[in-house]
Amino acid sequence: MKKLIISIFGAAVLFTSGATSTEASTINTMVNNMTGIPYKWGGTTMAGFDCSGFMRYLFNKYSIELPRTSQQQAKAGTPVSKASIRTGDLVFFNTTGRGISHTGVYIGGGQFAHASSSKGVSITKLSNPYFNDRYVTARRVTGQFMYNKMLGKL
Repeated sequence: MKKLIISIFGAAVLFTSGATSTEASTINTMVNNMTGIPYKWGGTTMAGFDCSGFMRYLFNKYSIELPRTSQQQAKAGTPVSKASIRTGDLVFFNTTGRGISHTGVYIGGGQFAHASSSKGVSITKLSNPYFNDRYVTARRVTGQFMYNKMLGKL
């Protein structure tokens, strides 16, 4: 009985939660299929990624070209406030104390995907204390068409 109630509750949450859990399907599926790919400094392929190489690889799948480094990527597109971040926005962090040094893509539900030097391609909560304390900015590099494509609406 307990499992049935939990299953019913889970289904109710899934069908009532809107964009956060169900709409980000194409980019989430792609990221989930890549989780665990190892970190490789300078890596830009499925054999291994660094953070900016991973962003370039992902966004290339949506015909969006990004600069090579996280510092350069942080100048692309338009700035977005932390409160207005949506699926497909790039998020940037200062992990070295010397300016922007890490990037990821927001995938909804308070999470972002990135190539971590310790875990490889992974999904992390934006509220994770380490990243929350090092958050710098977000940038929107997608127009409405590509945003809809990332959400699986096209």
